[in-house]
Amino acid sequence: MIVLRKRLLFWLIKAYFKRWGRNILIYFGIGLVIFFLLNKTLSYFIARLPFMEKESIGIIGAYSIDSLPQEILGKISKGLTKTEIGGAVKPDIAERWKIAPSGKAYAFYLRKNIYFSDGTNLTSSDINYDFADVSVTRPDKYTIVFSLKDNYSPFLATVSKPVFKKGYVGVGDYKIKKIELNGNFIKSIELYSEKYHKILTYQLFYPTVSALKTAFALGEVSKITNLPDLNFKNTTFNSFKNVAVEKKTNLASLATLFYNTKDKILSSKTLREGLSYTMPDNFEQGKRNSSPLPYFSYANQGGYDIYQQDLEHAKLLIDKSETGTGSGKISLTIDTLAKYESVAKFIANIWKKLNIETKIQVINQIPSSFQIFLGEFSVSSDPDQYVLWHSSQINNITRYNSARVDKLLEDGRKELDVRKRISIYTDFQKYLLSDPPASFLFFPYYYEVSKK
Repeated sequence: MIVLRKRLLFWLIKAYFKRWGRNILIYFGIGLVIFFLLNKTLSYFIARLPFMEKESIGIIGAYSIDSLPQEILGKISKGLTKTEIGGAVKPDIAERWKIAPSGKAYAFYLRKNIYFSDGTNLTSSDINYDFADVSVTRPDKYTIVFSLKDNYSPFLATVSKPVFKKGYVGVGDYKIKKIELNGNFIKSIELYSEKYHKILTYQLFYPTVSALKTAFALGEVSKITNLPDLNFKNTTFNSFKNVAVEKKTNLASLATLFYNTKDKILSSKTLREGLSYTMPDNFEQGKRNSSPLPYFSYANQGGYDIYQQDLEHAKLLIDKSETGTGSGKISLTIDTLAKYESVAKFIANIWKKLNIETKIQVINQIPSSFQIFLGEFSVSSDPDQYVLWHSSQINNITRYNSARVDKLLEDGRKELDVRKRISIYTDFQKYLLSDPPASFLFFPYYYEVSKK
């Protein structure tokens, strides 16, 4: 009886496919075509749905396809690692890593559920960082190994750089929808996120802060950021209706007064110490940071603040420096970026009380030759500042030369143990500030203005 039922079922299925098989194949094929069409076009239609929130953001500068701002890159993709504000490194695309005992090889084990915005699974073959003096092997689909010629402890932070396939196809929450060019430069770039139901249009062609402010006032953009102030014509953005203003701190740039240590006047260590004691304890333009490392860095535990303002002690040191002229006056020149001109004038007024005559020159880039330069340097998430202060480096614009500091910087970028690195950078700050090539000032405040 069971055999008969099986045969009957087989005959029924065979008869069904004989009669309807052609139609089944046709509709199955149509279904496949529709599936692939939806997969290719769904993002296009989603980006045009009425519930998508839209925002137009104005940015200062000229950018090419190969030089997109970090703000945009970070939205499109992620790196093997990610860094926290204090410098700690956490997993991102890589779920974990292993460092060889020699400290010269790093193996990263990728998450297996990471997909590019085009739907393809990210594998080790997609990781294509272009590092000098680094060889790469890929033992399997989800493992990549970097072999370095020498120890380099900031390497984990270095691979936080976003990963892309050709055409800026990334693994982030946003995808590029459209790029509009003006010659070789980007005029605008449009991103969208299905996750956040949001479209962001970045306008990247404003040459100055003034032009950016005007664009916002005219309604060309709904949001502008990195404003040094809120002034606009004869009013301020605070007085605009339906406008939200938010004050923030730029923790990526440290405003600094750089001294040319080879200048005949500023070659005096005692004078530079005296000038450092004239710096105010607070600046209205930013959050005070009087050491080379950020106050929030894991390597700056407890902070390092030896130069609190003391004008009486400053005068003793300046007089002792014996760099004054016959008239007893010292003449100094500050070359300053335009955005720090008010800070330069503020410092000049303090120095005037100490019989220091100060000339201020506004410039638009780092000068090749200067006596004092008021500018800024980019603060890395890692405490390594080798390129800024090591005597061998071209970016050491103060021409600072200290064998002791050189050794500490060399050791700091080779040491993998966190506790030992903290000790090294504590000594680095101690010795650098005892013979200061610069006065470290503040992290600048900036404003973000947006339509409500």
